[in-house]
Amino acid sequence: MSLARRLEQIEPFLAVEVAERAQALERQGIDVVHLGYGEPDFAPPPVVQEALDRAIRDGRMRYTHSLGILPLREAIADHYRSTYGVKVSPDQVLVTPGTSPAMLLLFGALLDPGDEVVLSDPYYACYPNFIRYADGVPVLVDTTEEDGFQYRPEAIGGRLGPRTRAILVNSPANPTGAVLAPERMAAIAALAEQRSAFVVADEIYHGLTEGGRDRSILEYTDRAFVLNGFSKSFAMTGWRLGYVIAPPSHVRALQRLYGNFFISTNEFVQWAGVAALREAADAPARFARVFAERRRLMIDGLRRMGLGVGFEPAGAFYILANARHFSGDSLAFAYEILERSHVAVTPGIAFGRNAEGYLRFSYSASAERIGEGLRRLGAFLATR
Repeated sequence: MSLARRLEQIEPFLAVEVAERAQALERQGIDVVHLGYGEPDFAPPPVVQEALDRAIRDGRMRYTHSLGILPLREAIADHYRSTYGVKVSPDQVLVTPGTSPAMLLLFGALLDPGDEVVLSDPYYACYPNFIRYADGVPVLVDTTEEDGFQYRPEAIGGRLGPRTRAILVNSPANPTGAVLAPERMAAIAALAEQRSAFVVADEIYHGLTEGGRDRSILEYTDRAFVLNGFSKSFAMTGWRLGYVIAPPSHVRALQRLYGNFFISTNEFVQWAGVAALREAADAPARFARVFAERRRLMIDGLRRMGLGVGFEPAGAFYILANARHFSGDSLAFAYEILERSHVAVTPGIAFGRNAEGYLRFSYSASAERIGEGLRRLGAFLATR
């Protein structure tokens, strides 16, 4: 029996596929250096782990309110008020098991068949798949290394049409590490308002930016859905804890979907999220300082071996390195690197046409493992 046509449009998540091949090699006893996954190697702050243990001991393992426990939603609202100076009601927050379920619900709620969402190319690999699964159409805006992978409002304006429902913003961006300037965020917000569209802002890498503070789209417009969570800034990837902040008029629709499809998010993990925001708010800044050191190590090493890093990222923990003079097929090249040097990297084609011929390197591994990966990769490239 054939499956639904919508599945034909869903491309494999290549970062996961390469990582799973790396895990297969590890089961054979091969040591693999992982520079592909965006997963911090830190443990979550001790106070967060203690809160999880305490919640389980106290029996906090039941269904919760479908929006999430009120103390966590209050902590999220307080975080946005103290960090960005914006007023968010706890009733605007829907807590989810990571941001991916939030995106699945959000685009399902926003899009009718044929509706469009504007996003940059390169993009986070899963964005077009979420849009297509909701029978929407991704509309791409080119960004280039020569221009610092900047998502320019004037280019976005040229791609807006009568079916545009949302402009998707990711700053700091995956896979480029590019950060949008405040005036560009304001201009994008104005474009959306002019077209009665929404801005969908993925702010999952906030807290890991070098230099000035992060800017939330909520500083510039109320017509926005914000996606955020604890995976990156608190090193809680496997805990699966995220949230969406929605306009008051749209919360009930998302809540209705969430109650049907997920019921609620794990209670004990939510209490750990409360501890993260209330008692470990300094952790992201500490992590960011470590990532800055690793970024320098990675950039210098990649340049020494002949990989192009014309743009230096300012946020997240990725470098999109130009490998076109080695190969124009980034997927085949990534697998060749894995099999021959036992270093896992992510092929650029996972992130769109403009990233083909590039490789994404994550510097979320330890400095020691980054150094070992660079040594192996340099030896391999010297043979080509």
